[in-house]
Amino acid sequence: MNLQDELYVPPRPLTKKNIGMILIGTVLFSLSVNLFLQPLDLYAGGIVGLSNLFRTLFLPGLSKTVAGIINMCLNIPLFILAWKTMKKKMLVGTLLSLIVQTILMSMVPIPKTPILDDKLANLLISGVVGGIGCGMILSNGGSAGGLDLLGVFIASRNRNFSVGKFETAFNAVLYLVCAILFSIPTALYSILYVICFSLAIDRFHYQNIEIELEIFTHHPEIEDVILNKYVRGVTKWKGVGAYTNEGTNVLITVVAKNEVNFVKRDILEIDPKAFIIEHGSTNVTGGYQKRLDN
Repeated sequence: MNLQDELYVPPRPLTKKNIGMILIGTVLFSLSVNLFLQPLDLYAGGIVGLSNLFRTLFLPGLSKTVAGIINMCLNIPLFILAWKTMKKKMLVGTLLSLIVQTILMSMVPIPKTPILDDKLANLLISGVVGGIGCGMILSNGGSAGGLDLLGVFIASRNRNFSVGKFETAFNAVLYLVCAILFSIPTALYSILYVICFSLAIDRFHYQNIEIELEIFTHHPEIEDVILNKYVRGVTKWKGVGAYTNEGTNVLITVVAKNEVNFVKRDILEIDPKAFIIEHGSTNVTGGYQKRLDN
């Protein structure tokens, strides 16, 4: 068993700033769907897309905003399934996001025609803005519900379960249905939306980005801070400065992007002369713990 499995890291408490960012992210996501995606008669991925599909097939005479109510109804059983395995911070953040989503998606009028003349422009704006919004929600300890909730539930019972692969498979089936029932262009444009949406989430969901830090210091206690406070692995060796010919400690660690400033602050408090090299967007395989609720 490795360090990440042995030690538990309690999530930071939900702050007013976190709540504010979750609300802003939810507003961005909800408006991006109602104002830019829905007028195109395209389908978002996940439960939001499924809600719109249900509305189209079974409630065609009602306003498109009814999809917001359907989305909440589909999320309720998923939330009940996941709540026992969710930490309190994510539980509260997700519930808050779902409530605001329902209100906005149900009350914000959907334009009868697209806001912009260019279909692709509407699609890109919806994907990027919605992805940024969901990234903000995730980065502040919540989630936008949907397949994330089902993923939390299944992952708690199967450590080898991949939420990403599950969502990809779900969306593949959803868009296959759209292609059969409606048209191939509808499915293809919807897939393009999901791609833009996913890229935007990855860019703004800081817990999903790993950063490598190289630390050169004369203070060996820095490794204890990284190991015990942040519960991140550290590789160390002895180095020698070419100019001074003096020995130094060389530490290598990988942390989430949202942890970087905190780690660097603690390092510089111990050793103001520490030399730190930061390598962005590092790919890590094995022995690294993603913490979506911190």
